[in-house]
Amino acid sequence: MAFDLAARLAQRHAEHLYRRRPLLEAPQGPEVVVDGESLLAFCSNDYLGLANHPQVIAALRAGAERWGVGGGASHLVIGHSGPHHQVEEALADLTGRPRALLFSTGYMANLAAVTALVRRGDTVLEDRLNHASLLDAGLLSGARFGRYLHNDPASLATRLAKAEGDTLVVTDGVFSMDGDLAALPELCEVAQRHGAWTLVDDAHGIGTLGASGGGIVEHFGLDQGQVPVLVGTLGKACGTAGAFVAGSEELIETLIQFARPYIYTTSQPPAVACATLAALQLVREEGWRRELLHTLIQRFRRGATALGLDLMLSATPIQPILVGDSARALALSAALRRRGILVTAIRPPTVPAGSARLRVTLTAAHREAHVDLLLDALAQAMAELPPDADK
Repeated sequence: MAFDLAARLAQRHAEHLYRRRPLLEAPQGPEVVVDGESLLAFCSNDYLGLANHPQVIAALRAGAERWGVGGGASHLVIGHSGPHHQVEEALADLTGRPRALLFSTGYMANLAAVTALVRRGDTVLEDRLNHASLLDAGLLSGARFGRYLHNDPASLATRLAKAEGDTLVVTDGVFSMDGDLAALPELCEVAQRHGAWTLVDDAHGIGTLGASGGGIVEHFGLDQGQVPVLVGTLGKACGTAGAFVAGSEELIETLIQFARPYIYTTSQPPAVACATLAALQLVREEGWRRELLHTLIQRFRRGATALGLDLMLSATPIQPILVGDSARALALSAALRRRGILVTAIRPPTVPAGSARLRVTLTAAHREAHVDLLLDALAQAMAELPPDADK
C-alpha cells in the first residue's frame, strides 16, 4: 500500500494545525523583516539580545579567519579544536562543574545524555510536559519509560517506588511552552531519596536565571550532587548555536565513550565556538541584561492582566497567553500581524489539545515602548475577535 501523504497533509490543514516556515530577511532583533513585512517580533529565544551583538559577530569573523569554516571531522577523530575545548572549559566554569561536553544541537545533547546513561533493565521517568527531544530520548533508550504529572513530586515518588535498575529522573528546567520553573528542590529530594539521578534540561534557564546566568541550578542554590546531569543550549540566551552537558569527570567520559550522537557526528564550526566564548563573557559580565529582562516581564504581565488575558504562572521570558481553540489562536496571531506585531500561535501536538496559545517571548533587546506597543495591539486584536463560545 502506497504512502498517502496527501491525506495526512489535508487532515493537518483541516485541524488548523498546518505549519509554515516564515522567511526571516533580517538579523535577529526586536525589529525584523519577515516574508517582506517589517514587524516587531516577540517570538525569538534570543533572550539576552546577543545573537546580533557586535562583539559576538567580531569573534565569529576572527574565528573563521583563524580556524576556517567547517569542523572537518568528529570530535574523536580530528574535529575537536582549541575553541571547542575553550568553550567546554568556560561552560564548566559557568555551571560550577568539573567538566562540560559540547554538542551541535540541544536535541543531540538530550538524546546523548539519556541514551548513554540508561538502557534495557533501567528506568527513565519524565515530566509529562518535557520537551519532545527528552521524550524521544527516553523512548529510544530502551529503558522502562514513564511520565509523572507535571511538576508533581508526589506523582514522581509513586513512580519511583516501582522503578527498576538505574533510574533517571528527567525534567525541563524552564518549560518551553508554559514558561514555569521545575520544582527542582522538591523533585531532587524525592529522586535522591529513591537513589535516582536527576537530569535537567535548562535550555531556557541558562543565561536568564541565576546571579551569573548559571541557570536554574544556580537560581535554586543546588549542586552537582542534587543535579548530576545538567544540559543547556547555546542558541537561546547565548545567541549562538549548539548545546552542552555539564557534570562530573566520570559523566563526561561516559558520554565521550558511549553517547552515539556525540561519537558519530561532525563537530560544529570552530568559529561558532569562538562566538560562543564572546557571548559567555557577556552573559557573566553584563548582568543588566537579566535585570532589564525581568523589568520587561513584569511590565508585560501587569498590562496583560489589566486586559483580562489568560496568562500562565511564568516569571520567565516565556509568557504564554492561553487561547484554547487552535483556529482562534491563529486568528489572534493574524490580527496582531496586521498591526505589525509578530507573535506565534502554538498548537497541538506541541501543546495539549484545547490549550492553543500565543507564545510571547521577551528579550533584553526589547524596550518598554515595544512592550507597550504589544499590549496596545493585543487590546485591539482581542476586541476584533468574535466572543469565545467556550466561555
